[in-house]
Amino acid sequence: MSKKATSTKRERDPAATRQRLIDATVRLMLQQGFSGTSVDQICKAAGMTKGGFFHHFENKEALGTAAVEWWGQMGTALYAEAWKDTTLDPLEQLHRMFDIMVGFTRRPDEAACVCMVGMMSQEMSATNPAFQAACEKELNLWTANVARMLTAAKKRHKPKSKFDPVQVAWFLNSLWQGSMLVGKTCRSQELIRHNLKLARNYVDGLFQTN
Repeated sequence: MSKKATSTKRERDPAATRQRLIDATVRLMLQQGFSGTSVDQICKAAGMTKGGFFHHFENKEALGTAAVEWWGQMGTALYAEAWKDTTLDPLEQLHRMFDIMVGFTRRPDEAACVCMVGMMSQEMSATNPAFQAACEKELNLWTANVARMLTAAKKRHKPKSKFDPVQVAWFLNSLWQGSMLVGKTCRSQELIRHNLKLARNYVDGLFQTN
C-alpha cells in the first residue's frame, strides 16, 4: 500500500489515528518520562508525520494529558473486575482488587510495574496545571472506588476500631503509587508484591470477620 493510500485510510479513521498517538506516547513516556520524549519520537513510534500529529493535538502537553486520561480509563476498567459482582462481600471485592494489582507486577511484557498517572504526577504536577488536574482526577477516582468498598465493608463487618474509609483509601493509594516508584528504582517487583500483601493484611485487620 502506498504512503498516500495509507494516509488517506488513516484520515478516514481519526479515532484510530488519535489512539495510535496516545499508545505511542504512553509507551515512550513510561520508559523515559515527559521531558525525555519528543514529538519526533512519538510520530516515529506511531508511524505518522508531524502534520498528522498537529492535526489531532495542539502540542505535546495536550497529547500527554490525553495519555494520562486514557491510562486512567484503561486502569479503571481493569480494576472494575474486582467489584463488578455486586453480590460479593465487599472485603472479597477488595481482595480481588489487590489480586489485580499483584497481577500488574507479573506481566511478562513489562520490565517494571509503572503507572502513567504516578510518573506524570511526579514530573509535571508542580509546573503544569493541566497535568496536575488530569493526574489529580485519576488519583481521586481510584481513591473513591476503594473508599466505596471500604464503606460497604464497614456496613457488613464490625470494625475493630473507628476509621475513615476515605483516609484509608488515600493511604492505600499512596502505598500503591510509592511501591511502584520504589519497585522501579530498586528493580524489584517482589518488593511491590510484599507491600501489597501487607496492605491486604492491614485492610483485613480493620474488621472483625470471625
